Amino acid sequence: MNKAEFINHIAGQHECTKVDAEKAIDMFTSSVIDGLGEGKEISLVGFGNFSVSKIPAKTGRNPRTGEALKIAAYNQPKFKVGQKLKDAVNKK
Repeated sequence: MNKAEFINHIAGQHECTKVDAEKAIDMFTSSVIDGLGEGKEISLVGFGNFSVSKIPAKTGRNPRTGEALKIAAYNQPKFKVGQKLKDAVNKK
């Protein structure tokens, strides 16, 4: 489901306009991005946890030449699924 389809889904399910549904999605995603950018963890009970992991610098190899490359340290966003979401996906 792409963003446009998701907007239609939300608008139909919650009886709101497509504009309101798009605003809600944009507010949620920008807030998660801002929070993670500040190094905060976001916990939504039942849905999941958004967090940031620090990946240390390491040495890699160029697969064509075999030359050693330095890979800089970086922050990796992570999402851990909550139990309610896990149960919903695995309904039988």
